[in-house]
Amino acid sequence: MSTDLTMLRYIKIKQSIYLLILCLILLSCQVVRTTYDVTEETVKATYNVTKFTAKSAYSAGKLIYHVGGFTFKVVAAPLSWPLTRQEIETIDGLSPKEAIRQGKVKKSPYVVRGKRYVPMSVEQARNYRETGIASWYGYETYRQKGGHMTANGEAFDPSGLNAAHKYLPLPSFVKVTNLENRRSIILRVNDRGPFVEGRIIDLSAGAARKLGFYDKGTAQVRVEIYEGKG
Repeated sequence: MSTDLTMLRYIKIKQSIYLLILCLILLSCQVVRTTYDVTEETVKATYNVTKFTAKSAYSAGKLIYHVGGFTFKVVAAPLSWPLTRQEIETIDGLSPKEAIRQGKVKKSPYVVRGKRYVPMSVEQARNYRETGIASWYGYETYRQKGGHMTANGEAFDPSGLNAAHKYLPLPSFVKVTNLENRRSIILRVNDRGPFVEGRIIDLSAGAARKLGFYDKGTAQVRVEIYEGKG
């Protein structure tokens, strides 16, 4: 009789442990799914513009993937973070944060200092190629507490391989070549700008370093949609 009771208690304890493990697994899946829902759309949107295959993985709430030999991390920024481009007044007729919350930023018109900008369609972007002056931005974010949000709701990484463009759909991938030293890299366009006359693209500080014009501040570059293999 004692042996039967011991066995029954063992079975109940084992069942309780299994139930606890199951609950933990379901909870962890829900957390991952929430992050995935946020970041999956940014990757799917990229596929609409380009034709490469991205090898991706999830790590600590980040979507990490590799394109053209470069590594990119996509992290959704909290809505409480300030925009890198606080001069953006509206997006698609909404406040920038509300447009980001509703996912209406990919190719939506937006207003900066009273001027309305109309981004390219996905079809137009496929043929995009332009030569002009590139600059870099984001130095000020190194000195500020907390993070900053790009125009499509991602966490801005001043050391990453990111860029800002006035007219390309967000996000897009571009190949940028420094025509002064022939260096080329692949960048993820996830922000708006530059809103300075005569400049066609703004790069993160990390990208400017790789292209060799961080100290100089600007460079003559060629920008084109990237459609290579990941």
